[in-house]
Amino acid sequence: MKTVTLTYPLTGIGETVPVQRQIMAIGQFDGLHLGHVSVIRRAQEMGRILGLPVAVLTFHPHPKEVMGKGDYEGYLTPLRDKEQILEELGVDYMYVGEFTPDFSKVSPTDFVNRVLMPLEVATAVVGFDFRFGFMGEGTADAIGPLSGGKIAVETVEPFLMDGEKVASSGIRAALKAGDAETAERWLGRPYRVQGTVVGGDKRGRTIGFPTANVDPSGLYVTPAKGVYAVRFGLGGEIYGGVMNVGVKPTFTDGSIKPTFETHLFDFDRSIYGEEVWIDLVRYIRPERKFSGIDELVAQIAKDAEEARGILGN
Repeated sequence: MKTVTLTYPLTGIGETVPVQRQIMAIGQFDGLHLGHVSVIRRAQEMGRILGLPVAVLTFHPHPKEVMGKGDYEGYLTPLRDKEQILEELGVDYMYVGEFTPDFSKVSPTDFVNRVLMPLEVATAVVGFDFRFGFMGEGTADAIGPLSGGKIAVETVEPFLMDGEKVASSGIRAALKAGDAETAERWLGRPYRVQGTVVGGDKRGRTIGFPTANVDPSGLYVTPAKGVYAVRFGLGGEIYGGVMNVGVKPTFTDGSIKPTFETHLFDFDRSIYGEEVWIDLVRYIRPERKFSGIDELVAQIAKDAEEARGILGN
């Protein structure tokens, strides 16, 4: 897969950014959940039928982050994660449109004629609720007429699970409620946080439960504070573990930034500086403050035992 960053107004199209007729799935696609994947799979199906490459056009940063509106609290899939998943899906091109305050004011007409047309989009594949252009004035039905009939449009119906529409907002809500299992069902995979192992206060080692403190590599949606059974990826190895997401209220006043600290089962080596990933499997309990070290150690042992049972470790 080739990744291309686009800045509006587009320059170098056909030169520094070579293009050809292509099928293009368009959307924010934060999370790349099963609904998003259904849109991309439809684009791939059309690509096979028409013998054309398949592209995804997404936008970064998230419009809500740029405009400071709505309930934006981070990404389900920061850009690097999104790129990895799209490559695994077999997409040919990933176009990343740089979203700026100026770009937010682009009219639907200019978006079609100055973005989609130069990229030689043969068919735009979008979700049922797709909107584009200034104030979301453009609809899927407008793309064909605005392009003079040169761009066909395929609209994909909502993806339902148990009668509910799969949506990024629902996954965010599930994570905020500690419902890792619903998030996994709707994503089609466990919710994953990637990052680097950094030094912490090393308190876990002194009480018999050393932890890997992970600094996330992107601005992720932070799940509910508490303890989770997790899988932990390091290189080609996968370990089971128990993770605390929170502010360690037994040792702090709760005012610090939430941390991701994982005690890995059957593991004893230094991995500072290593890039890793953490998959949330199941929420075990909320974070709470303990009366002392002995109570904390007893609870961690209980949490670890429960996590082992969940993970089959």
